[in-house]
Amino acid sequence: SLTVYGDHDVGKQIQKRITALDKEWDATDEESVIFRLNRDKTAAVGEDTADLLRRSLDLSRELDRSFDPTVYPAVLAWGFTTGDYRVPSDDELSRLSESIDYRKVTVDRDTVTLAQDAMIDPGAVAKGYAADLCSELLEDSDAQGAVLNLGGTVRLYGKKPDGAPFKVGIADPGNPAAFFGVLSLEKGTVATSGGYERYFEQDGKRYIHILDPATAAPVDNGILSVTIVCDDGTAADALSTALFVMGADKAEDYYRKNPYFDFIILTDDGKLLITEGVSHRFSAEEGYRFKIQTIRR
Repeated sequence: SLTVYGDHDVGKQIQKRITALDKEWDATDEESVIFRLNRDKTAAVGEDTADLLRRSLDLSRELDRSFDPTVYPAVLAWGFTTGDYRVPSDDELSRLSESIDYRKVTVDRDTVTLAQDAMIDPGAVAKGYAADLCSELLEDSDAQGAVLNLGGTVRLYGKKPDGAPFKVGIADPGNPAAFFGVLSLEKGTVATSGGYERYFEQDGKRYIHILDPATAAPVDNGILSVTIVCDDGTAADALSTALFVMGADKAEDYYRKNPYFDFIILTDDGKLLITEGVSHRFSAEEGYRFKIQTIRR
């Protein structure tokens, strides 16, 4: 969804841009360049795709195995793209984890090459990158402000006509149609990752779609959702996945060493970890009670 203040025409431009990017980057679409790349192991790509993949590789390097766009073979094996869910054996998971390595991807100008056992899916950063591109369209327009919601990733631009801050709700993992809290912000990208929309259950255990690149298996570390606030949309998207994989303690450590973003982490024991940069901008919705801990730099 998109709300624009001051220039309605730019909304059509943004819709057209997002539709085109989705067609390029959908790993399940046989017409997309990502599908061809995974099939042929090499492909010529456009400028946006090359830049997206370069950013993905840079972020993979920085986030050290907690984020990796080559996790796609494991996503397929668990059935998260088709709905044919299954639990791979330990031997299969071991083989899959060996195939997950961002260093198996090479981007040379407009040509991308994969190792034979590698496959890529830019989905974990695509929404944030698309939001960054759409902000460029807004900057070239007469829009005074805008809210672009790409589903889990929200981009805030400019100002509302009355000068009030934007309100961004954070989904309740137990009831995704509701919000457990609201952020009041003037700018930036808000990206949330959680296991509450794509998962399956087998033998009484829940398996979520967020996979640990080191094990090729769904994350199960007590985290219910991670929300990132960051000016860089691409980084926000990657960080929401990476911090989920890291777990609460490592997420805190990473934040203190790289305090260019803020986070809100909800755990399954009712804790809410909020970094000091957004702690004063968050308010819990009525009926929600948390053990709130402010994380300082």
